[in-house]
Amino acid sequence: MKITSARRGTDLIFGVVSDDELADLSASFSSPQELVAEAHAEGGRSRIDSMAAEAERFNLGDVTLLPPVPFPRRILCVGKNYAAHIAESDQAAAATPHPAIFTRFPSSLVGHGEHLERSRASTSYDYEGELAIIIGQPTRYATRDSALDAIAGYACFMDGTMRDFQRHTSQFVPGKSFDRSGACGPWMVTADEIADPYTLTLTTRVDGKVVQQASTSLLIHDLEAVIIYCSTFTTLEPGDIIATGTPGGVGYVKEPPLWLEPGREVSVDVTEVGTLINTVIDEPS
Repeated sequence: MKITSARRGTDLIFGVVSDDELADLSASFSSPQELVAEAHAEGGRSRIDSMAAEAERFNLGDVTLLPPVPFPRRILCVGKNYAAHIAESDQAAAATPHPAIFTRFPSSLVGHGEHLERSRASTSYDYEGELAIIIGQPTRYATRDSALDAIAGYACFMDGTMRDFQRHTSQFVPGKSFDRSGACGPWMVTADEIADPYTLTLTTRVDGKVVQQASTSLLIHDLEAVIIYCSTFTTLEPGDIIATGTPGGVGYVKEPPLWLEPGREVSVDVTEVGTLINTVIDEPS
């Protein structure tokens, strides 16, 4: 099952994607978070299917896709979670013993097909393709046995970064939270559709050229470890997004650096999940 949100005119709609259409369930649920929570359980997915069969449908080309959960309570991101990215980094020499967590703001994310914006404050705009997990149930103090049960589904994530602002201090948040600098989507694929989240291939392309590619089996801190750690310091809730880290091949290590400039297209593909595609523009004046 694929769950996403969209803007139709001035209305926020959300529901189930099938055959290039969105079955609008926004009249049946109070929020995308509530829909995600319902989709987390087998019985809930059955109820959603019944609702979707009767729902009004809109062609995806006639709406503006948003992140699957446009206004999550939490967007948590894992830094330096692939060995190849650590090796190319100029900021760390070894993996951290615990996941390195930073946050993004909801205003920093756009949906599939929307424009990414390069800030007028920076020309060092970089890409980071990632697998994101979306939480489906309230979770605190998860264990290794229970951690994966918290996942409602998976999405593609582009952790766009203004590198100069990221490096102003040891705190990553400024460089990671510029408005409309990152993306998530095009939908959330429910966890029951993914037999093994460690057999997925993550591929990032800039203007059609592969710049990053890795298996999710190479995560240093696996999904269980990330959920255990994050649920220790905060209660994870339905709709929360956790971006799990980027592999090697980011733009600033290229010779010359490969920055995201206006007109460039960046795509993040995760096998069995989908492909997230966005074009870069300059921040409007």
